[in-house]
Amino acid sequence: MRRPRIPVLALVADAVAVLVFAAIGRASHEEAGSVVGLLGTAAPFLVGVVAAWASPWVRAHPVGIRAGGLVLAGTAVLGLLLRAAFTGRLPLSFAIVTVVSLAVLLLGWRGIAALTSRLSHRRTSVR
Repeated sequence: MRRPRIPVLALVADAVAVLVFAAIGRASHEEAGSVVGLLGTAAPFLVGVVAAWASPWVRAHPVGIRAGGLVLAGTAVLGLLLRAAFTGRLPLSFAIVTVVSLAVLLLGWRGIAALTSRLSHRRTSVR
């Protein structure tokens, strides 16, 4: 049985992952630590998260690795396209770092959740 709060928590986890990505990127380029700057950097990718979450598959299986792949694709593709539209450029190195970083963050928390769930299930079935 799926708990109603799981999709909400998964969406929040995806948004936090994008904010962490943006914060690390800004810090690595020694950009000012303002909240407005962080949100401006994260905004195109947050739009991608929201668009990916429009998929019924993501909403039905929000913690699954397949859903994570869809969220990663939507976030990276739409985020990079929007960023390129606003900045007028998209360096290949930035695109590669973006996809790899978002993959680690968006798929990473799902992998940890799956592992934790399996370990918890084994403990309860042994008793």
